[in-house]
Amino acid sequence: MPSELPAAAAGSMTLGGDLVVRRMGFGAMRLTGQGIWGDPPDRARAHAVLRRAVELGVNLVDTADSYGPEVSERIIAEALHPYPAGLVIATKGGLTRSGPGQWHRNGHPDHLRQACEASLRRLRMERIDLYQLHAIDPAVKMEDSLGELIRLREEGKIRHIGLSNVSVDQLQRARKLVPIVSVQNRYNLSDRGSDDVLDLCAREGLGFLPWYPVAAGELARPGGPLDRISREHAVTPAQVALAWLLLRSPVMLPIPGTSSVQHLEENVAAAALQLNDAEMRSLDRG
Repeated sequence: MPSELPAAAAGSMTLGGDLVVRRMGFGAMRLTGQGIWGDPPDRARAHAVLRRAVELGVNLVDTADSYGPEVSERIIAEALHPYPAGLVIATKGGLTRSGPGQWHRNGHPDHLRQACEASLRRLRMERIDLYQLHAIDPAVKMEDSLGELIRLREEGKIRHIGLSNVSVDQLQRARKLVPIVSVQNRYNLSDRGSDDVLDLCAREGLGFLPWYPVAAGELARPGGPLDRISREHAVTPAQVALAWLLLRSPVMLPIPGTSSVQHLEENVAAAALQLNDAEMRSLDRG
């Protein structure tokens, strides 16, 4: 992909030694119905968003079998298969759904195998480049859950393994079992509770995919630092929030999601936004 594409301004990093991804990705959770449940109101619009993301140079699309459920993965395949060279489709398993806005953990090995193999069929892939355990199930030993993902990797169905919604302790335990290439935790200007996980990822060269990346809380108040900086740069607060993430750590891989082409273009444009040291300090302080 040419370096002049907008997403290229975010720079790239390599996961697992062989998976090169740009640091501005796309999260496909919102290409579904309300409550992340069922089909989107306009399927063609969802296809257009995905295709535009690739046109802008995004080469990491993140999804999960629970988005819809199954809907997001199907839409990705409809819009983008056959996949262009270099495009990484990352998905997750380990959560089940019982209705709009309802999420339940299931880390049983048999469920994870069924989930992974079903994702392969929906995405029309022979191997998933990055398969992430969506959440640790407190009713199942993490070693048992990861053991099944290790077997799937040995069978050639998974290329690399990632984790989501984990603590430093869980990440360190997992890395004793198998190489972990990425972590996806909630992280944004107003919620930095995973600072310790992010710092560990930075030390070890693991990708950190912040979910809910543009939330800003009190920082977005009128006259606050986010409001002031966005006005000075003539950009949106969301663009400043994304630029802050990219500058926060070289292993940060934001995956902002949207169902709008306009918002997608704004999000990707944040890759080129430069904040000075004073602006970063102002945002860091809140």
